[in-house]
Amino acid sequence: MENIEAHLAFQVSLEQRGIMLGAGPFWADDEHTWNGEGMVIIRADSLEHAKEIAATDPMHTSGARDFRVRPWLLNEGRITVEIDFSTGRHAVT
Repeated sequence: MENIEAHLAFQVSLEQRGIMLGAGPFWADDEHTWNGEGMVIIRADSLEHAKEIAATDPMHTSGARDFRVRPWLLNEGRITVEIDFSTGRHAVT
């Protein structure tokens, strides 16, 4: 947890630059506890680019956590509301 502030600032930076779509922890089956794992959905030009972005997270550079990058093909869905969770800014298009 000593790297959490730098990690969260890094995520806000990704969000503000339009790189991060979302992030958050995976809850345990009891829906109350967290085992330290989470997911960050980022926009990248390639798998290598995604790995470069992930490698710069302070949690990873400090050795506090490791990461695995998995390609994801988004086939269905629609997003019509823009929300910046860190600032509360929003827009409906």
